[in-house]
Amino acid sequence: MKERFSVTELAALRSDLLQGGMIDSREAAEVLQIFLMGRGYGVSPQAAMDAASRVEMAGCALPVLQHELENLALVM
Repeated sequence: MKERFSVTELAALRSDLLQGGMIDSREAAEVLQIFLMGRGYGVSPQAAMDAASRVEMAGCALPVLQHELENLALVM
């Protein structure tokens, strides 16, 4: 399966999340939603909250971030 997001995109998103401190899962979920919507994907707000929590628990590791985004992205 081909990844939908490049390593460069994921690294930039990870940087944004870490710079924001990922203190608030709600804000992190919003960043994930904006990232996906900007690339033409739809996303469930509740699913984004759940994904943000899992990414946060994993320390924002790139493989986890990629996995969550791949599962979160809904083709519009």
